[in-house]
Amino acid sequence: MQTLRLNADKKEDIVKAAQIIKDGGLVGMPTETVYGLAANALNGKAVADIFKAKGRPMDNPLIVHISDFNQIYKLVKEVPDDAKKLAKAFWPGPMTIILPKSDIIPDEVSAGLDTVAVRFPSHPTAKALIDASGVPIAAPSANLSGHPSPTTAEHVINDLDGKIGAVLDGGPCEVGVESTVVTLAAKPPRLLRPGGITLEQLRNILGKVELDNAVLNPLPKGVKATSPGMKYKHYSPKANVVIIDGSFKSYKDYINTHKNEGTVALCYNGENLELTVPSVCYGGKENYEEQAEELFDALRKLDEINAKTVYARCPEPKGVGLAVYNRLIRAAGFEVIHLE
Repeated sequence: MQTLRLNADKKEDIVKAAQIIKDGGLVGMPTETVYGLAANALNGKAVADIFKAKGRPMDNPLIVHISDFNQIYKLVKEVPDDAKKLAKAFWPGPMTIILPKSDIIPDEVSAGLDTVAVRFPSHPTAKALIDASGVPIAAPSANLSGHPSPTTAEHVINDLDGKIGAVLDGGPCEVGVESTVVTLAAKPPRLLRPGGITLEQLRNILGKVELDNAVLNPLPKGVKATSPGMKYKHYSPKANVVIIDGSFKSYKDYINTHKNEGTVALCYNGENLELTVPSVCYGGKENYEEQAEELFDALRKLDEINAKTVYARCPEPKGVGLAVYNRLIRAAGFEVIHLE
């Protein structure tokens, strides 16, 4: 299969991509969070092809993308007041709501669960593609399963060239980590995956919102993932990633006494100037939004420079930093060294 590289700024290319969706094919689609691998959410066979292209386990549910709030009514059994409050505050935008699903959602989308995850993205290309396709779009991240998520069209091509119909190139993604996922199928509501919309923002709208244990800890054996991003190891480069929790001085001292061939530091902007090993930076120390935007690109750069062991600065798990910590701790397979 030849993967077409299409221009998101050209209307005729949007139409081409939409026709691939209508015909049951797959398209790499830019969103404000990461690039998604788009298919007709109501076509079980097309959705199954997403799993095949990615090498994604079939027990990992997908998110359904819409281009107008009213489209949610066909996808779920009911739309409670809390969903309307969240939509008013954060849609279109990087937030996903989980609700009991309607009968039109194929089991392939929900991984056999009785719920469905729904999102209204703010990226103009995503909206244009959904509108032109005339169907809701199921779209996990457009990468090989387990790899760092793609934030550019080039990342998608690197992982999926020849496996999908096309990629719509809309430039780099703005948020850089996947959407916040909150389930309203539980009481009280629960944050299952942090993202660009923070736990504090959700609580400002809904009051009590619980933080699911799997955000900061491995999903227990035998427990089914109710949201994308809850699996044990995700977002991972080929190198072995170890998170170092401590001050920059202790981090620097640790690296200097544990460096070998292939040792690379994953650190904050400017810190690389004081290190004696190759370094990749991922944003400013206290700029959580910048860390989120740059994290996945940084993880991919580690592969480009053939890193073998990566010692990563530990993100601060607050605000958008919680999303950065959640992604990085999974990239590290929950391996953390506490120095202080």
